[in-house]
Amino acid sequence: MSYASHLLCQTRKLATAPRLLRQERALLVRCFTRDAVERGDDALRTRKPKVLKAPSASTFGAGSVSRGYRIPSIGTEVCSPKVLNGRISVMGAPMNVFNGSSQMHPIRGFASGADLPPHQEIGMPSLSPTMTEGNIARWLKKEGDKISPGEVLCEIETDKATVEMECMEEGYLAKIVHGDGAKEIKVGEVIAITVEDEDDIAKFKDYAPQKSGGAAAPAAEQPAAPAPPKQEAIKETQSSSPVKAPPPSAAPPSGDRVFASPLARKLAEENNVPISSIKGTGPDGRIVKADVEAYLASRGKEGAAATPKTKDATAAPIAGLNYTDIPVTQIRKVTASRLLLSKQTIPHYYLTVDACVDKLMDLRGKLNSLQEASGGKRLSVNDLVIKAAALALKKVPQCNSSWTNDYIRQYHNVNINVAVQTENGLYVPVIRDADKKGLSAISEEVKVLAQKARGNSLKPEDYEGGTFTVSNLGGPFGIKQFCAIINPPQAGILAIGSAERRVVPGSGAEEFRFASFMSATLSCDHRVIDGAIGAEWLKAFKGYIESPESMLL
Repeated sequence: MSYASHLLCQTRKLATAPRLLRQERALLVRCFTRDAVERGDDALRTRKPKVLKAPSASTFGAGSVSRGYRIPSIGTEVCSPKVLNGRISVMGAPMNVFNGSSQMHPIRGFASGADLPPHQEIGMPSLSPTMTEGNIARWLKKEGDKISPGEVLCEIETDKATVEMECMEEGYLAKIVHGDGAKEIKVGEVIAITVEDEDDIAKFKDYAPQKSGGAAAPAAEQPAAPAPPKQEAIKETQSSSPVKAPPPSAAPPSGDRVFASPLARKLAEENNVPISSIKGTGPDGRIVKADVEAYLASRGKEGAAATPKTKDATAAPIAGLNYTDIPVTQIRKVTASRLLLSKQTIPHYYLTVDACVDKLMDLRGKLNSLQEASGGKRLSVNDLVIKAAALALKKVPQCNSSWTNDYIRQYHNVNINVAVQTENGLYVPVIRDADKKGLSAISEEVKVLAQKARGNSLKPEDYEGGTFTVSNLGGPFGIKQFCAIINPPQAGILAIGSAERRVVPGSGAEEFRFASFMSATLSCDHRVIDGAIGAEWLKAFKGYIESPESMLL
């Protein structure tokens, strides 16, 4: 590698190096292989070869190459998406999004045996840490249209929102592989082809992307030809010996390597899951964290799978019953998977207090009078609850943490997720630095984010990065008290019930008065928050609710 770097620095084409890095990434891959180093400067003298030989798997690992060069997923991506203002940019400079979880692959191809000109394959991007597949809402460009940097290509429906995908290079949209309304497209799967020359568009009319591993399938079937004699020998051995044959193992042969991210391996080891039994959905079949989480979530269904008769009887139509099968949205799939994982892996416990809200309601009335006089929007009880929860987290920072097995990560920012119910499912947009914001700012932000959630237009920055969650079913629905499920990787969630009037003792011996009390239940991760710490946090929260003027100090 040092020789190749020296070679690049000494070449006369140093002035064009930035252009090489931007436009000829595949050529640079070739230059830094062993064969290129042995050939010296010859690899750099050819700028646009018509036919290039792909590097072998031994050079980089087990990555597959379809057309042109593609760096396999052993650490970095050829070209990752770039999210700016809710839009994802493709065909740009390499950039990792969501700490390396991005799995979109714009791949630059070259002429091959099929006489395909240079092109780029645009893959389904990964726009959130939990996304494994997405839908295409609609294409804003048609086949044959010219595309320019900054123009929106299409709208992608992720597991949490709808995001616009824009391009960063000039060219032409030669082929749309998945059209409007395409559902459940795996991350990394090719959705479109772009070319640089308009004359090359017609050559992709009948283009079909190659499935990863498709070329290896026939090769794997050839050595399986002599299988029948071996099976007969096995049957004879079993019939002559009472020893039972071991069950088939899902582990690959000792010579094969299972590619998985370090986080996925760590999560699999913590849950005693053999990494070889998990099917990877990452680039070139690589196992990522989302695959392990999906496997853990599906383990609870093994018991049902063991009794297919009961399952079939339940799923089969029953005479005399009228019903409607409602399709499950992507957000509901992800919510179900994460909540199941939370209940299975997080040791929940619950603490409940009743807080008097008479002073809180009086303060809210006074503040709303000032808001109306100044033309502002009215404050809700939930706005005051969010502020009180944020200040309590600042006072008891142990509850503003998450569990990572090796250490407990305590956050310095207080970002409150607020649960919002919509027709598509449950969203949790985030109020960042809620402890530092005023009540009017919190109220305005909550209303804007709730409107975005109901319109399915939340951007990644609108719901990621939360450290604590508040769920209120009291005001809107009149629920007296409930226990919420923790939103991983957070360590706590606050469930707010409705306020009810009660008769309480007065100052005198036989005096009584009316007061309004609100129920608040804190769900805690016992690995992070001990019982005494959770009680201390609820005490601080109750103090802010019953003495709301202290929130202004």
